[in-house]
Amino acid sequence: MDCKHIWMNGKLVAAAEAQMNFLTPATHYGMAVFEGIRCYRTAKGPAIFRLREHIERLHRSATILGWRELPFSVGQLIEACQETVRANGHEECYIRPLLYLGGGGWNLNIDNGQAHVGIAVWSWNAYLGAEAAEKGVRANVSSFTRHHPNVVMTKSKVAGNYPNSVLAKTESVRLGFDEAIMLDTQGMVAECTGENIFIVRGNRVMTPPEGQILEGITRDTVMILAREMGLEVSAQPISRDQLYTADEVFVTGTAAEVIGLREIDFRTIGSGRTGPITQKIQRAYHASVRGELPRAAEWLTYVSGR
Repeated sequence: MDCKHIWMNGKLVAAAEAQMNFLTPATHYGMAVFEGIRCYRTAKGPAIFRLREHIERLHRSATILGWRELPFSVGQLIEACQETVRANGHEECYIRPLLYLGGGGWNLNIDNGQAHVGIAVWSWNAYLGAEAAEKGVRANVSSFTRHHPNVVMTKSKVAGNYPNSVLAKTESVRLGFDEAIMLDTQGMVAECTGENIFIVRGNRVMTPPEGQILEGITRDTVMILAREMGLEVSAQPISRDQLYTADEVFVTGTAAEVIGLREIDFRTIGSGRTGPITQKIQRAYHASVRGELPRAAEWLTYVSGR
């Protein structure tokens, strides 16, 4: 990874010096929360997309996991993300803030530990492959079920939640697919391993409700953009067989952006390529992150601090 400097607990250090002790509780118990954020090249310079929303969600995740006090405010972490991107000289990059239990807490009580924060950035382009945006990708419904919200907190990006995604994604790739679709504990469609999912029927765009899923920031962005296009958008339960008969299916996430699914469980979706509504949403999303739509003004935080 092309990361030269990492922000650690209030200061930038060389990436090689950003080290954790082997006995850091977060690495043993998954007691950490994180965000995935993107910085894009724009006509006014590098800008981070929906940075405040991401950092606010990071704070909410920490609250859900049980932290009562955090060492850095939302405003301080926003500035730290800008500083880290500047220090690494990126015009486009992925940003990973991690808030983790750095000491104490060995008795599984988070109140006995200290919260530490690190922020790294690196170049990361086509998460699901170079041709995914145009051609779409293949997915299957996983044998692994998404978390029950009273087993682990589904509204928090807790590091310890992600083996669920790792199991599903690894299984799907080994079976020859690109991504896994996970059902919730009631057997309805939940989300993918790192993305929210949408189906299209006619002029209607539907996505699973918030109950058992992570409320994705890209998901929210797409719902806003789709409504502004005049599409009917709703969050409602979606069954597995509704995926098979949809005109289009697409997934959204900070890393993946907006990607169509051309095949699910060996069934061709629509024309077998990224569909026209998905393409329209892709174009609007890409224009937003690059500051080319009026609404982008409220969504972009420029690295320069302007």
